[in-house]
Order: sequence, then structure tokens, then C-alpha cells
Amino acid sequence: MKLSEIKNHLKNLETIAFQLPNGKLVPSHFHVTEVGKITKDFIDCGGKVRSETVINFQLWEENDYDHRLHPEKLMYILELSEKIFKFDDLEIEIEYQGKETIGKYNLDFDGKNFLLTSKVTACLALKACGLPTEKPRIKISDIQSSCCEPSSKCC
Repeated sequence: MKLSEIKNHLKNLETIAFQLPNGKLVPSHFHVTEVGKITKDFIDCGGKVRSETVINFQLWEENDYDHRLHPEKLMYILELSEKIFKFDDLEIEIEYQGKETIGKYNLDFDGKNFLLTSKVTACLALKACGLPTEKPRIKISDIQSSCCEPSSKCC
């Protein structure tokens, strides 16, 4: 989800809820403790120099049940951050404390809740690593010819 998308969704909400990939909701007394721009410059395993920039939110929850974040407050934080950091309409990444470490998530929306969706790693230089870019296709006729016919009594 991009910055413009979350701002559009916030305009139509009365409350904010973030749902984890396992279906559980982040407790409603969460705070957004950080909003920032993260730029990662790196070299992939094929030697290509790359750069990636995201807008990053950090969600945090503690036993502070009296200060819940409302859509208009999050909108204010976003607009202030946008003004200070001169954000482009970038993808949003969410950080949230898991049991053992901080998890990083992509963001989606289901019409009611913001969904923290799993991020995955991938090889960015498949050709340079000698890995196929697509899975090999198998002909159904090859599968059928290697199987026994029920009437052949070979199984």
C-alpha cells in the first residue's frame, strides 16, 4: 500500500485496526511510535547495485489504554512527516514487535482493517545465480505414461 492509499482509507474510518497475518488484531491501544523514510542501498548476489526506499511505521503497544490512536491523529502524523521528510508516494512498511524480534510487514486494507501482510525474501539475480526464472513445465502426458494403469496389475 502506498502513502496516498492509507490517507484515503483513513478519511473514511472512525477507528483504526491492524490485523496480523495470523488473523489476530494488534491491541487497540497501540501507538505509532515512528514514521520515517528508510532507504536501503545494496548489491544483489549478481553484483547489481540497487536502492529501495519505503515509508516505515513502527507500531507499539503497552498498557496505556487511555490514549488510543484515532484516524485523524494518524493523518496528522502522516501529513507532518510528509512535510518534513518530503515523502514521495512510496510503499509503506510496518514494524511490529513479535515474540522474539521485530517483524516487518507490507500493508493492505480489507475495507475495515489494515492488514499486516508477510514480507518474503527472493533472489534478485536469478540469471546470475543460474536459477530458473520460471518453474519447469511438465506435460500431463509424461505423468500419465510413468504411472501404472489400474488394469496392468503393476502397482
